Amino acid sequence: MTAVRAPLTLPAPSRSARGEIQRPHVPGAASEALRGLLDRPRCAARVIAVFPAAIYLQLRTPDEPRVLAVVSSDAVRLPNSVVVAAGSRERPFGAVREGDEAEVGDGCVEITAPGPSSAGRLRVRTRRWWNPTPALGVLPLAGLARSVRALEGALPEGDCGLAGHPGPKALADRCAAGDLAHAVDAAERIVGLGPGLTPSGDDVLAGLLVSLRLVGSAVGEGGTAVWLADWLGAAVTAHADTRTTSLAATLLHCAARGQAGAEVAAVLRAVAGHEPMEPAVRRLLAAGHTSGADLAWGLLAGCRATLALATAAADGRRVSA
Repeated sequence: MTAVRAPLTLPAPSRSARGEIQRPHVPGAASEALRGLLDRPRCAARVIAVFPAAIYLQLRTPDEPRVLAVVSSDAVRLPNSVVVAAGSRERPFGAVREGDEAEVGDGCVEITAPGPSSAGRLRVRTRRWWNPTPALGVLPLAGLARSVRALEGALPEGDCGLAGHPGPKALADRCAAGDLAHAVDAAERIVGLGPGLTPSGDDVLAGLLVSLRLVGSAVGEGGTAVWLADWLGAAVTAHADTRTTSLAATLLHCAARGQAGAEVAAVLRAVAGHEPMEPAVRRLLAAGHTSGADLAWGLLAGCRATLALATAAADGRRVSA
């Protein structure tokens, strides 16, 4: 018999002595990428976007991550998110409004209404942590070659959300050739390119960066791919806060450090041979309007570049020997 999970009931709000609504803490699982924010004393933040399955808060700090996501259990799990134990149908963020004030720190995210009343909207306390950097283990070159073919076969025909723009292909080609100067030039041309909270250009770059770093680290001859990720990551994050949305800038910083969302991490684990490729790719492609496809395109470009660079390094070592 299949066990049926009872629907979660969020704690009921109460009222303070002054009649203000006080909501009890909801438990959350936070990304390790947020530990530096949540473990320190509280700092001010503001809600910049509200959706049924996620809310986004921008912190008043110069350090990254500057944007924190609080998401429902059935939402896309970004590397900068705190996941609450409630699905979007239970409307865990129904009381939150764009522009609400917030505080982040001391293990909590607390959101209040603006103005003198400061009524509580949402209070989330971190109860556990999850790691946004998937462990890929050791990946032989032959295994990476097979995974690249499998990833190519699992992705639909067509380009990313920047179809027709020469930037993504130029970036992929320059990375595969190990041409840092032209790769940086191509990357900077697509930062912030496209509409939405996470423009297509930034999603492509995030997929590429995290793939170069993590797959490069898993492959024995992948040092050049990691080196490329270091320099590309430094270039695209240097002024990202002035060239793209605040959320996309934070996600680029996460990707440069090898931190990925759950759907991206699943594809990377499939590349490493730890889970089936096609179901992982389907889950990623379902993320957002074009974000999933853009991230997948970047992942493929990073895997191809890592394979080309590692193969060249292995061939060179064999010839010199």
